[in-house]
Amino acid sequence: MINANEIIGTHHVLIITFDSLRFDVARAAAYAGQTPYLSKLLPDGQWEERRTHGTFTLPAHIAFFSGFLPVPASPVRPGRLWACRANRGVTITERTYVFDAPDIVTGLDRLGYHTVCIGGVGFFSGQTKLGQVLPGLFAEAHWSPDTGVDCPESTRHQVDIALQTLDRLESGDLVLLFLNIAATHTPTASYLPGASADSWESQAAALAYTDTELGRLFDVLPRFGAWLVIMCGDHGEAFGEDGHYGHGIAHPCVWSVPYAETLMPG
Repeated sequence: MINANEIIGTHHVLIITFDSLRFDVARAAAYAGQTPYLSKLLPDGQWEERRTHGTFTLPAHIAFFSGFLPVPASPVRPGRLWACRANRGVTITERTYVFDAPDIVTGLDRLGYHTVCIGGVGFFSGQTKLGQVLPGLFAEAHWSPDTGVDCPESTRHQVDIALQTLDRLESGDLVLLFLNIAATHTPTASYLPGASADSWESQAAALAYTDTELGRLFDVLPRFGAWLVIMCGDHGEAFGEDGHYGHGIAHPCVWSVPYAETLMPG
């Protein structure tokens, strides 16, 4: 387990949530060699299976930003990477960084991090009062239809924004860079030639597309210093299991998400 007390304040932080990405899809794509850039960052080249705290984007991210990242699938509950100070905290250990703040974004901002959000699905759009809640946590937030779920090249546009943001950093600045990847959210059929409906296979194809674009970001990150990298699905997606489709439902394929945390040297 990473000792967050040794890296918060010295490392940049990159958080990537792959919207609606199932654990089994991410695992299979990695095994099939469809995601080479992501696999280079994964500990031992593999995703860890974890359980999310929410069955759709809003509650999942509220939990994440409150310090509750997806938990291991096993009954074992290791200490949390970070937390917001509360009256009790049974999973807070000597390795857990505790923010005296209502959320980790505010906590990192108070430590001097420039906080940047690049969405993503509609909950990051800023187009409604509800859509302003999550991006409103950040000092800088980006969203447009080009970065949303209906643009098949959304990840390219998101990475372009991320690269432009990094290029504006002053020497010595620290950044929290958050991306909510829209490409893995429905609709995904366009990523699979010949497909007419979203499926397990089309989500894997969407992830493969996303990998090629994220590779451009991963290649330049070391130029800006050392990074703590957290990547996960926010929730999964049902494709007919037990008659279920979509998300927002309490089904194992929705609760199970891929997770990875790692350190990238500068």
